[in-house]
Amino acid sequence: MANILIFGEASGEEISSINYELLSAANKLKVNIDDQIIVAILGVNNSKKYDELLSYGAQTVCLVKDDLLNRSNTDAFLNASKQVVDKFKPQIILFAKTDLGRDIAPRLAFKLGVPVAQDCIDLEIDKDSQKIKVTRPVYGGSAIAKFIFENVDIQIAIVRPKIFEPILPIENTSGELIELNVELDKESIRTKFIEEVLKESEGIPLESAKVVVAGGRGLGDAKNFDSLKELAKILGGAVGASRAVCDAGWLDHEYQIGLTGKTITPDLYITVGISGASQHMAGCSNSKNIVAINKDANANIFSLANYGVVGDWNTILPAFIEAVRELN
Repeated sequence: MANILIFGEASGEEISSINYELLSAANKLKVNIDDQIIVAILGVNNSKKYDELLSYGAQTVCLVKDDLLNRSNTDAFLNASKQVVDKFKPQIILFAKTDLGRDIAPRLAFKLGVPVAQDCIDLEIDKDSQKIKVTRPVYGGSAIAKFIFENVDIQIAIVRPKIFEPILPIENTSGELIELNVELDKESIRTKFIEEVLKESEGIPLESAKVVVAGGRGLGDAKNFDSLKELAKILGGAVGASRAVCDAGWLDHEYQIGLTGKTITPDLYITVGISGASQHMAGCSNSKNIVAINKDANANIFSLANYGVVGDWNTILPAFIEAVRELN
C-alpha cells in the first residue's frame, strides 16, 4: 500500500478548484486499490466545508492548524509540511504550480533530500520501475521530455494547473476528516506579515474563462488593446497578453499567458499579433480551439492554430467584431 499526499489549497471561503485537479492526478497514480490519497490543507479552520473532498477520491482530509499558518509564510508552511510528511510517510507528494507550490515544494524536497519534478503536464506510473514518469516542457517550452524517478523513497511532483480535468464525485466513498495541530517555533520564522493589499479584479478570471482574446507586440501600442477588450466583452471572455506586452508595460503581468505567466484552457483562444513563441504556447497549448490573426504568414502561431487569418489586424478585427456583434 502506498500513500499519495496532496498539498491542497484554500481560496478564501471556497475550496480551490486546484484540489480537484490534483485529486484527478493522484487517482491516475494509484497502483493498488488500497493505495491511500491524503489531502492536507495548511492553515484552514472550516472543517465542515473540506469534508466534501472525501467524496472526490480522498481517503483522508487533514486540516493542518497553527496560529502561524493564518498568514502565508514560507518558513511556517515549510515546517508544517515537513511535519505532515513525517506523519503520513507518503511515497508520492503532489503540489500545484501555484505561488504555494512553487515556493514550498522545492524547499521541502531539499529538506527531505529528494528530487522534485517541476511544471509537470502529465503523470503516469512506469510499469517496470513502478515509479512516476513525468512529462514536462524543457528548453523554454520548445521541447517536451519524459523523466522517471529513480532510487528515491519519496517522489515530489509540481503539477501545472488546468492540465488535469477536475475529478468528478465518486459514489459510495468513505474517509475521515482529521485535524493536525503542528508545533511551529516562532524563532524559526524569519519573516513577518506586514500588510495585505487586495487588488480588485475586473471581469472573468483569465484562468477560468471559456473564451480568451489575447494580443501581442504586433498590436503596436497599449491603446490598441481597447479593441480586444471590446471583443472579449461581446464574447463573454477575458483579455490576455504575451510576455512582450506585459514587459513593455502595456498591460499588467496578471494578464500574461505562457511559461512564466498563466496557463489557460479555454474553449476558444483568439490571438492577435502574437507570433507563437514556444514560451507563450506553453501556457495555452491545451486550448480547444485557437484562432490566429497575424500579418506574418510564416509566424509559428499558424502551425498550432485551428484557424488562421493572414493580414493586418486593423482591417480584420473591426470587421470580425461587427460580425460577432450581429450574431449576438
